[in-house]
Amino acid sequence: MEQNSNTDIENILNLIYNEIADRDINPVENSYTNYLLNEGTNKICKKIGEEATETVIAALSEGKEDLIGEISDLIYHTLVLMYNKQVTLEDVTLKLEKRFEIKGNKKQFNKRGNY
Repeated sequence: MEQNSNTDIENILNLIYNEIADRDINPVENSYTNYLLNEGTNKICKKIGEEATETVIAALSEGKEDLIGEISDLIYHTLVLMYNKQVTLEDVTLKLEKRFEIKGNKKQFNKRGNY
């Protein structure tokens, strides 16, 4: 099986994020994304909690395909939350790049915001 490049991953994340933004501006009847955006942060966070739990369960007891599905659901709901809270993919990318630069024992960087 051929591996996706980083560009492919970035592209799909951007496509999903941009579609979430578009649904906010141009609502679509019966859209699950619009439902989440209309319900707001509490509902979105509840869904993230559910998906995170389902991801853990799949990792511990189910097959790889089930795990991939749950991770995909978790990522989607996280993207909805990001859009809802005005966090961009660039914001997260920059934070990940900063954290990636730090090598060694992470316990010494345990204070929030240090990495």
